[in-house]
Amino acid sequence: MSQPLMPKATAVWLVDKTMLTFEQVATFCNLHKLEVQAIADGEVAVGILGLDPVHNGQLTWDEIHRCEADSTAHLKMIRQDLPEVGARTKGARYTPVAKRGDKPDAIAWLLKNYPDLQDSQIARLVGTTKEMITKVRDRTHWNAANIKPNNPVLLGLCKQADLEAALKRAQRRVMREQAAMATDAEDGDLVLSSTEETTEEGFLDILPVSQEEEQPDIDHDAMVRSLG
Repeated sequence: MSQPLMPKATAVWLVDKTMLTFEQVATFCNLHKLEVQAIADGEVAVGILGLDPVHNGQLTWDEIHRCEADSTAHLKMIRQDLPEVGARTKGARYTPVAKRGDKPDAIAWLLKNYPDLQDSQIARLVGTTKEMITKVRDRTHWNAANIKPNNPVLLGLCKQADLEAALKRAQRRVMREQAAMATDAEDGDLVLSSTEETTEEGFLDILPVSQEEEQPDIDHDAMVRSLG
């Protein structure tokens, strides 16, 4: 069963306005029975205004009266014909107009102090584009002469927690790249060693050119006379 809108506020209303049992309210609101009992005792949800599920079109009084007459019955929510609201996709973070001029300074600060950060990470932190980052790095930005590196956290463009998380990800990526380079270097040494052993053991029967030149010339005429 789907959860009602604002479960605790709905539970407050059901406890105050109906004769439903704690278990019936807890089942409908997807809460624990003891939490509903605490709401009735005034220990939980103090100050929360009750939300009328009948007015919101989630229950009917007939359904409430049916369950009040039978303590073993469970409330059934009215099935809505309206389509479900789709979740909003995460888009670009909005930056106030007053702070947009600080982005080049923040980009320059990150490039200077944390060169391991990727352009995509800087773009997410500051809320900018890779093209802007490239212009600041190459000093082709139209205002390059006035750019002064400044901490984006102090400028209010990102949170310290987000910056630390990005730095940790960059550090892990660098460590993985270094480990991969070390592994490739070890594999290269093994291949070179194997080639040297093959050269020494597999071609021992082949004489160098200098040794072939030192072999005595064969007298073919003498060999023919001896056979005759």
